[in-house]
Amino acid sequence: MVKYKKKGPRSKTRHKLRKKVRERGLVKPNLFLQEFEVGDKVHIKINPSVHSGMPFRRFHGKIGEVIGKRGRCYLVQIRDGKKEKTLIVNPVHLRKQELPQES
Repeated sequence: MVKYKKKGPRSKTRHKLRKKVRERGLVKPNLFLQEFEVGDKVHIKINPSVHSGMPFRRFHGKIGEVIGKRGRCYLVQIRDGKKEKTLIVNPVHLRKQELPQES
């Protein structure tokens, strides 16, 4: 009988979900209190020490648009290939996209 390896949500993420040495420890409270408006562009940067509202590992590093709010989490729409997908993401895992200053 063949035994198959279990595939959990954090499998194959040894390097992707690793923090730098000086970033380890408690999460800053201001990350939980971030506010985003509908239409804001955000980067999905998974914080491995917070498990609630964590998106799937495939979406780490993607850029999406906030389309709404559901409880404490935000609805983020991204393009995955040719498809539009909607993620429910905790604000700890989001960073606002800074647009370059034009002079």
